[in-house]
Order: sequence, then C-alpha cells, then structure tokens
Amino acid sequence: QVQLVESGGGLVQAGGSLRLSCAASGRTFSNCAMGWFRQAPGKEREFVAAISWSGGNTKYADSVKGRFTISRDNAKNTVYLQMNSLKPEDTAVYYCAARMSIVAGTARSDYNYWGQGTQVTVSS
Repeated sequence: QVQLVESGGGLVQAGGSLRLSCAASGRTFSNCAMGWFRQAPGKEREFVAAISWSGGNTKYADSVKGRFTISRDNAKNTVYLQMNSLKPEDTAVYYCAARMSIVAGTARSDYNYWGQGTQVTVSS
C-alpha cells in the first residue's frame, strides 16, 4: 500500500515557476515508478511526466518537455515536479501517482495509487 500527498500548488503568473512535491508513505516507494498527471476543467486527466524507480529514466509529455523536470529522492520518499516557464494552459489539478513497477509508464492505467491532487493556476 502506498499513500501519496501532493503539495506546492498555487497561483503564479505566466512565465513563473512552481515546484510540486509528492510525499509517499509505505516501504515499497523505492520499488515504484512515479508519475505526474493533470486534469483541467472539462478535460480528461493527462500524462505529464514519469520517473523510474532509480530516477535513471524519465518521460515527458510533449507539451511540457524542456519546461518541466521530474525528480525523486528515495531517502525522503518524495517525488518532485519542477515547473518553469508556466503557461495559462498548464492550469489544472496535478496528481501524483505510484506504479507497482520499476519502469516509468505514461498511461493512467499503468498506475496503482493516486494522490488527492494539488491545484496549479497560471494567470496571463
């Protein structure tokens, strides 16, 4: 069992930065690949970024490539999403997810556990 709690969301102007954190409980965190997804009002939840259990492999959605960076600290049971050059279209609720596999995945169905989400709002 893995429990996930996101933090770090908020309101930021376009061009600004935010860093999201996801704290995980459970002894199996270091064996889990982790991902970030987002859901804007009226839209499907979409993949943003993922990282393998070791942090050695990362994947990004094309829309965030070059602006967002996913990382993890297994000693702290935490995964991060550094978001730079934010745009109004990045506005969404951001969800952290854990996959019971060491391989990073990009599909919602790849993930077994989800956090409650944190709101990110980017003003123009």
